[in-house]
Amino acid sequence: MIYCKSGGCTAKLGAGALSRILSGLEKSSDPHVLVGFDSHDDGAIYQINDRQAIISTLDFFPPMIEDPYIFGQIAATNALSDIYAMGGRPLTALNIVCFPDKLDLNELGKILEGGNAKVLEAGATLVGGHSIVDEDIKYGLSVTGIVDVDKILRNDTVREGDVLFLTKKLGTGIIMASRQVGDANPEAVKEALGSMTTLNNRLLDHIPFEWIHACTDVTGFGLYVHLDEMLHGQYTAVVDGKALPCFDDCRRCVDSFYLTAAAQNNRNYLGDRIRFEGGGFFEEEIGFDAQTSGGLLFSVSEEHATQVQRLFPCWQVAKIIPKTDVSIIVR
Repeated sequence: MIYCKSGGCTAKLGAGALSRILSGLEKSSDPHVLVGFDSHDDGAIYQINDRQAIISTLDFFPPMIEDPYIFGQIAATNALSDIYAMGGRPLTALNIVCFPDKLDLNELGKILEGGNAKVLEAGATLVGGHSIVDEDIKYGLSVTGIVDVDKILRNDTVREGDVLFLTKKLGTGIIMASRQVGDANPEAVKEALGSMTTLNNRLLDHIPFEWIHACTDVTGFGLYVHLDEMLHGQYTAVVDGKALPCFDDCRRCVDSFYLTAAAQNNRNYLGDRIRFEGGGFFEEEIGFDAQTSGGLLFSVSEEHATQVQRLFPCWQVAKIIPKTDVSIIVR
């Protein structure tokens, strides 16, 4: 299939445009809504009884890879990630499909098979969906999960002194952009695809819930914008630019300017709220790069930082300090 245009999470609307639109919507006054759209979190949470709450999320996008089965896996992995980022367990999933009527429906079947494989791997159940005819292919899931009300992970509850860790490497947008122009390192592409099809479902199996102060998954807004959302205007994060993990060949690709419009939207959105002290263009671009099915970004107190890396494979990337004149400092 040759239909890759602006695939994966690089197809997302910019954070600035979304913020302006959402600011005009009336917020819910329902006390059962524990997390809504106003906090820019990964999903919505609605309390259903004294102990439990439902997590609702939805994600879909155009392909970034020609293989329909792998595309289905990536899209499903990405959608399921929001449930894990909020501390929950996925229960059910609904397919969201846009598909041109001129294409072979067997291709759609492979996309759905790939998605269902990841839903089953997550221990959830595919229960239906909705499809429409469109000029371009788009696929994803609406996922419902469950979480204990006293074990919800939010994205805006970091604390001063916290250390932040990232569970996947950065650079999916950069690597796939190089692939689009026919100048990709095959091993780098293989590594990126492996990352994008790996569920974010193991963090709480290894790290005690009580240690984690805040969590989000890094997707189309890139590391820096998602980090900015975690700070909620209350703190500053100091990022170690040299410690940011990335896929092999990312630096060469950035030097060759294999970039995405989504990354530039992220850069424009943060504007003068981010300051770079030392480093170079690569440290800027890798943090703005739009990730598809990226890793979890989570914070713990400094006393637990060393133990975290012993218990779970991740990279220490930033620290929370008192509020300064900017939201993020990259050194």
